Amino acid sequence: MNKDIKEALIKIVGQQNFTDLLIDLVSYSYDASDHDHRPDWAVWPTNAEQVSLILNMADKRRFPVIPRGAGTGLAGAAVPVRGGLVLDMCRMNRLIEIRIADRLAVVQPGVVYDDLQKALAPYGFFFPPDPASGKVCTIGGNVATNAGGIRGAKYGVTRDYVLGLEVVLPGGRIMRTGSQCMKSVSGYDLARLFVGSEGTLGVVTEIILKINPKPTAIKTSLARFTSLKDAGQAVTDIMHSGIIPSVLEVLDDNTIKVLREHANMDLPDAMAIILVETDGYTETEASVQMDKITEIFNENRATHIRTAESVEEAEELWLARRSAGSVAAQLRTNNVSEDVAVPISKVPHLLTGISTIVHNYHLPFVIFGHAGDGNLHPKVMYDSSDPDQVKRAGKAVDEIFRLTCELGGTLTGEHGIGLSKAPYMTLEHDPVEMDVMRKIKEIFDPNNILNPGKMGLDVM
Repeated sequence: MNKDIKEALIKIVGQQNFTDLLIDLVSYSYDASDHDHRPDWAVWPTNAEQVSLILNMADKRRFPVIPRGAGTGLAGAAVPVRGGLVLDMCRMNRLIEIRIADRLAVVQPGVVYDDLQKALAPYGFFFPPDPASGKVCTIGGNVATNAGGIRGAKYGVTRDYVLGLEVVLPGGRIMRTGSQCMKSVSGYDLARLFVGSEGTLGVVTEIILKINPKPTAIKTSLARFTSLKDAGQAVTDIMHSGIIPSVLEVLDDNTIKVLREHANMDLPDAMAIILVETDGYTETEASVQMDKITEIFNENRATHIRTAESVEEAEELWLARRSAGSVAAQLRTNNVSEDVAVPISKVPHLLTGISTIVHNYHLPFVIFGHAGDGNLHPKVMYDSSDPDQVKRAGKAVDEIFRLTCELGGTLTGEHGIGLSKAPYMTLEHDPVEMDVMRKIKEIFDPNNILNPGKMGLDVM
């Protein structure tokens, strides 16, 4: 049967777009998480018709199909946990059109995020979600995980910009959903259903995106605090002050220490640092917003506030935040990088709660993230060759998820569920909601060929 499938796949995509070489299959066995499993084959489709023929065959022959972007996911969503076929969408990378008058861009899923930004820049427009992996991640991957980033508090996430999709369904039918309009309430909003579905419902082959005019003025400031609670309260106060900063990021004391000791950064002792940006269309607009934020920092006992006076100074302030994840990962051979989120008023409780939890398990950790929308990234480092460290890391993550859900939060703000968080879905979602999600999966994918084993959706 494997030989028959191989020959059929080659007939659809051509020999140059098929592989079953071990070196390639190993490359497709993992993403940026700690999960791995080898597929049986991989293909690079170049159009929706090829995807349609592949899904038609897969549905008939009952083999798994796993859509894949750039493999930057942190939750194992692109890992072919049950083998089958990896559908690498990177060669469907055409930027079909940019229509400034309509404020939209039409792209294929393999377009790299930064390439879209470069194409929009001459028009003074941008695509705001800004995931940390923007230099390499694809728009299709952004759609699959509903990716977000540092500008989420003001500009939202991928879902807020998807106007329409072309999707290939299991069985091979090609569907267009959504519209090219800024507003539409015509029928069920199926486009939004597919955003964040992690390739479990269909394969996205074309995306219509809303784009925004790019702000022309930006102010950047950094504030230090001697208390995690004060820093968290400053975040809460800013977000109900009437000012919505374009960026509001937090770094805890462990992150500061790691950057100082392992990246030779000139950072002072502090329990927390908050990095904030305001933007607008005039310098006055951005400055007035920053002045208000500075007042709030002072009211919450900030010990030092520094405002950048130039682009170069702003980049200097940004260096610590951009380096946090990669530098911290050097502390152990493995790490768990989570992305829990809570209502903004609960940020102080989440910050102090995570710190207490992980301290109790005696593992190195850092906390940083997008405090402005309540989305924090606790990163717990461990050595996978030490069973005791593995056990302690697992218990710490379990407690972090439970605390988050008790605070009315969510397991994931932007990384997705994938394999990593699938066992915890019932912490956040009640039995009726899980049943409805599984039934939706069954309607679109009755033979469970699309990315099986993910999101806790397999019928129990």
